[in-house]
Amino acid sequence: MKKWRCIPCGFIYDPAVGDPDSGVEPGTPFENLPDDWACPLCGASKSEFEPADE
Repeated sequence: MKKWRCIPCGFIYDPAVGDPDSGVEPGTPFENLPDDWACPLCGASKSEFEPADE
């Protein structure tokens, strides 16, 4: 699955890991994250993420 990078802070969302601290289970694609999900490091919204090259 594709990883996504937070443009403001560089955090990488890895679908294989999810975001357990926010209740996002491992295996959750970025596209399936809730609309109100935010970067766990800086609080940026989903719209501030871009696909990350491997």
